[in-house]
Amino acid sequence: MAAPLAQASAGAPLALLSPGGLWLLALLGPLVLLYILKIKRSRRRVPSTWLWAAAQRDLMARAPFRKLIAQLPLVLQALALALLALALARPASRGRELTGDHVAIVLDTSASMSAAARGPAGEATTRIELAKQLARDLLSGLAPGSDALIVEAGRDARLVAALDRDLVRLKAAIDPIAARDVEGDLGAAVALGIDRLRQLGGARRVVAITDGNLARPASLRGASLPVEVITVGAPVDNAAIVRVDVRSGSAAVDVSGASGADGARSEQREEVQAFLVVANFGAQPRDVYVTMRQDNASDVLGSRRVLVKPGERLPVVVTFRPSPGDYRKGLVFELSPRDAMPLDDVAYGRVPAGDKLPVFLASAGTGQGGDAQGAQPGAPSGGSVWLERALASDPMTSVTSGALADLLGKPGLDPDTFVVIDGACPPDPPGGDLLIVNPPPGRCAGTLVGQTLERPTLTSWDTADPRLRFLTLDGVNLRVASSLKPEAATQELIRAQEGTIATDISTASRTGTLLGFDVGESDWPLKASFVLFVRNLIEQARAHRAHGITGPARTGEPLRVSVPATARDLQATGPAGERIEVAQRAGVAVIAETPRAGFYRLAWQGPQAGSVVVPANLTSVAESDLTPRPLVAEGGGEVAVSSAAGQPDAHVEWTWVLALAALGFVLFDVWYFTRVPLRS
Repeated sequence: MAAPLAQASAGAPLALLSPGGLWLLALLGPLVLLYILKIKRSRRRVPSTWLWAAAQRDLMARAPFRKLIAQLPLVLQALALALLALALARPASRGRELTGDHVAIVLDTSASMSAAARGPAGEATTRIELAKQLARDLLSGLAPGSDALIVEAGRDARLVAALDRDLVRLKAAIDPIAARDVEGDLGAAVALGIDRLRQLGGARRVVAITDGNLARPASLRGASLPVEVITVGAPVDNAAIVRVDVRSGSAAVDVSGASGADGARSEQREEVQAFLVVANFGAQPRDVYVTMRQDNASDVLGSRRVLVKPGERLPVVVTFRPSPGDYRKGLVFELSPRDAMPLDDVAYGRVPAGDKLPVFLASAGTGQGGDAQGAQPGAPSGGSVWLERALASDPMTSVTSGALADLLGKPGLDPDTFVVIDGACPPDPPGGDLLIVNPPPGRCAGTLVGQTLERPTLTSWDTADPRLRFLTLDGVNLRVASSLKPEAATQELIRAQEGTIATDISTASRTGTLLGFDVGESDWPLKASFVLFVRNLIEQARAHRAHGITGPARTGEPLRVSVPATARDLQATGPAGERIEVAQRAGVAVIAETPRAGFYRLAWQGPQAGSVVVPANLTSVAESDLTPRPLVAEGGGEVAVSSAAGQPDAHVEWTWVLALAALGFVLFDVWYFTRVPLRS
């Protein structure tokens, strides 16, 4: 493609791509000056002056210039100079005209636009570069007096350049556009362009440039303005990682370390298990290696060689045994050799934080309605004993018991620890999910702990809540409990005839449960529903520990990460180490946009200072499938689809023709001076 237009004559059939080359015409002045200046002759003795009369009259003239006489060399040299100046100015005739008084150009910047492609001259490039050059050429073909705007179609539509007639500004706005690691929404960008043109008069049209691999192809239906879709890039075969999940499991090994030996004494050891799905969207089978390594490390932790058939989605499992220092570190999964779209040949995960859920049971050592401040630390109540037994009954937990002061003064506490507090209600306790049992009177996590209820009769409980599923509280008898008044009725979990005795005290960063009674003052621990209730809390805490608040992150979506409520000086960096904006509220850090696949890192200061690595992946079948998918013109014929290969250039340069003509005049001039005169 030709370079952008620097200047164009409105309505003219020809345009100058580099008008600065016309400065070469200034050399015509010195050329003419050479032909009108008198020649300075030297003195010589001759036998007669009759043959030199004309020269003598010229020497006797006082003026320094002589009359300009049209000579063939002067004409030849002037023509050659003028043609060279025009050649340097790069004249071009207009080709395809982009009609319309107001035009919206929509550029697809989804992940598939990063796939490799070939340019017009066969050079290696990408689909997004082809689309950007086509957009520049369309701007060059704008009709005189027309204006245009530029819209970027990523996951969200973004206005790159407002309506403008300045081609230089519009083309400068196209230069920084790049493909993003997201699923695109071309329909939303087209709708934005239509909305900007809707209120304008005259002829209006929308031109969308895409590779045709749309995640939402039906979004182009029913456009209210004419839409022309131009596709770029040739179909290519592609293989991709379209799903990734990392879990913590266990594997049986014998004491010597050889797995599966018959008759050997074996034991269960922790194992990180990565589950991948590798898809082949090509027409030929792909023989690939699937490797796993830690972030910023070159050593391979695990590798598999697999043969993926055309159209197949093959599950692959890669494992390794972690050490305690590996927990919560990033994992990188790669396909090799790479193909036309390297982006989806890489996926990211994180080493789980151990197979056992850490649990801390803190006892304030107070009875019903006692003062936690004056209690003896570490003196467990009867309820704490029952709670510890129920928590330890799960083999995948690691229970630690201690005084409340041990919990509050523990700076190295695992941030995902399931915290159980018996007999107290400290503000902002550390850890993850929270269970508070038998708190003292007063305000506790938004719930008002009120009067004592003697022998309350249970009437109902919220069976839809995950903490109370699959259990019944029929036949449970309490000797004494505290009346609870939550901020909203929807927070009530267990209700008695005399009032509420259990509430939900969850925040945006953790799930919290408040029981207004000492379980040791009831017969609940003697029933199966008590163990089931504790197991439900543990499973919920384990799920939050494995996936955080929102689960695995997808590129383009907001990223929400749980951080301590006391965190301050929160900082976030992107996959390339760039600083990115992050908002913090109620123990949740929010990154508004994740345009790139990779690791997002957050670090904070405070009493519970720490950091976290969160992976974000594309893993999109719609973007990784680069096989031809014809776009059907729908919506009453308002959408026209064509290929960029069939589009004429916006202009045709004539530089080489003018340069050859200038060279011809120069050669003729040389021949004229060096010719041999004919003898009479």
